[in-house]
Amino acid sequence: MLDLNHGSGCQYQGPARDPGITMAVNNAIDAALVARNRSQAARQYVSTSGIGRECLRQIQYDYLAVPKDEGRDFEPSTLRIFEAGHRGEDVVAAWLRSAGFNLRTERRDGRQFGFSLLNGRFKGHIDGCLVGGPVDMEYPALWENKALGVSSWKDVVKRGVVLSKPVYAAQIALYQAYMDLPAPALFTALNRDTWEIHCELVPFDAALAQTMSDRAFQVVLASDAHELLPRAAAERTSVVCRGGKTAGGWHSPCAWQDHCWGTRR
Repeated sequence: MLDLNHGSGCQYQGPARDPGITMAVNNAIDAALVARNRSQAARQYVSTSGIGRECLRQIQYDYLAVPKDEGRDFEPSTLRIFEAGHRGEDVVAAWLRSAGFNLRTERRDGRQFGFSLLNGRFKGHIDGCLVGGPVDMEYPALWENKALGVSSWKDVVKRGVVLSKPVYAAQIALYQAYMDLPAPALFTALNRDTWEIHCELVPFDAALAQTMSDRAFQVVLASDAHELLPRAAAERTSVVCRGGKTAGGWHSPCAWQDHCWGTRR
């Protein structure tokens, strides 16, 4: 029988490990994520997920699939976050269903519910629609979910999604308008660190939906006319370009800074 008592001479330490194995495995995973991202066809339509961004030119570059600046494509860490968001959405959907909500997330053919306008050049796909459930709220209602880091999640809890994440609010308003779901939407935010869920009902903002819809049409029509839309910033050092936080929320660094500021307009 093994003697594992103190003083027995048994060594409480793991076997020797290759210190480089963590780096090697993660590098392999990152390479696979980057390769998968690069293999995906460019999205050539204005998406509801980005229409609320401050800079119209940035939205236009995205719509036209203008190549991103060298070194400014999505980093592996960002691709991992995207993956976590998709997985988190599935988890929250399963939790809602187990709680008794009648949640519809896809059509019979397996496709997401959504809308398409301007011959497919302005599109949006919803996370789901709540048809009924154990909570006293209006049905049917749009369901929108985001998986957030702890800092971002706490800000949403404190200020609400409309103030904290105006890009998400724009997305929600457009879905409510074009999917004919005027009841308050159920927005759920999953904390990626603790897996807590923040929930709030978001009333339909018709004015916001109209403004965002007009922006999408503006991007498509200007692009058809070969017109370059104006920048949101007067200088390249602006937070909108280089990334950072403003009163309007967090801005990721623009992926087209060199291309944009290399033009005369």
